[in-house]
Amino acid sequence: MYMATVFGLNQIISHGFGMFLFAALVPVMRESIAISHWHLATIGALTQLSYLAGAMLLSLYGHRIGTRRLVLITGSLTTSLLFALSQLTDPTLITAALTLMAACASISWGSIIEIISRCADPKRRATVMSTAASGTAWGYGMNGLLILLIVPLLGWQNGWLLAGSVGVIMLLFTWPMLRNLTQQSAANTDDTGITNEQSPIPARRLLAEILGEHRARTTCLIYLLLGATTMPFANWLNTWLAELQLPASLGGYTWTTVGITGMVAGYLGGKLADRYGHVMAMLVICSGFAVGLLAFNYNPADFVLLAGVGYGLMYFPIWGITAGWLNQRWNATATMQINSICMVAFGLGGTLANLLTGYIRDNSGSLELAFILQSSIALLLVAILLSTLLRQPQPYAPAAA
Repeated sequence: MYMATVFGLNQIISHGFGMFLFAALVPVMRESIAISHWHLATIGALTQLSYLAGAMLLSLYGHRIGTRRLVLITGSLTTSLLFALSQLTDPTLITAALTLMAACASISWGSIIEIISRCADPKRRATVMSTAASGTAWGYGMNGLLILLIVPLLGWQNGWLLAGSVGVIMLLFTWPMLRNLTQQSAANTDDTGITNEQSPIPARRLLAEILGEHRARTTCLIYLLLGATTMPFANWLNTWLAELQLPASLGGYTWTTVGITGMVAGYLGGKLADRYGHVMAMLVICSGFAVGLLAFNYNPADFVLLAGVGYGLMYFPIWGITAGWLNQRWNATATMQINSICMVAFGLGGTLANLLTGYIRDNSGSLELAFILQSSIALLLVAILLSTLLRQPQPYAPAAA
């Protein structure tokens, strides 16, 4: 599990800090920096577009640069930007740094998927992937500790500095591990650095491959629906709780629950996939999220923590489980390419759902209908996974090495 732990540390930096630390620190930063609501809206839009652009570029050109090199480049750049954010006071420069870190986050995760797909034991590959993906949940938890312990005593600048210091530690572990992986695979590579078994899908055929193959097409649909239900849930939950005049602390407890659940779910979800099959694992964790949403819609005050448990149970491990499912059908490089396009579908689903949620809020004055729609999408996702499970031609068997 050493590989999973190191790559989980990468996820803490790229997603936990690179994508979510600003949202945690911005209330404190606004006391000394003139960050307006317009700036926040711009940051939200640009980081989302940057994340999608990074995933798209990785699918087309990642195999040419090399995934090991990309992990180190994005990790180094994100760490440098975390240090820089401790000194930046211009909202425009802060926006630029956050936008660049968003692209690094998507490129880093896609590269990690390719490396794990190629180097991990096939019998434990889903466990390694989902455990690495759960690093984002650990990042959630560390963000909470920064807010509670570091920022009140030392200020938000030192929060960014501490995050950058963790990034340095991450690089000190990542570089030697990747160097060892390079030495192990050197005998199997040609002059271009790509083995015959890991040939990429040509760019002109990539879209046709995704649309023509059931597994790739289903994965993209899963990601689209995931984005449509998880992103508006995360973005609008606190607003909905405030609308219901529930205590603000309830939202904080919910996101703490999300982080704790995600820390455990990464490992358990991967073990479930390796033992009983990837589709079965996805069905179980997505059913948990759907049940949590349904209960939350029935009684938000009593079941918001259950919704948080369901969110953490599904959101963090599913990235690794879906990638492992793709890797049963395609080689490591092709898995990275297809997964990157699926990440674009996730972003599109989330963007459209957020726009629809905002429209519902503006026109009805309430978010009740929006959360009912989220529950309906979650149920549709469960139905798709159940149908996929039933149509599988034979029992699951671990892929051969």
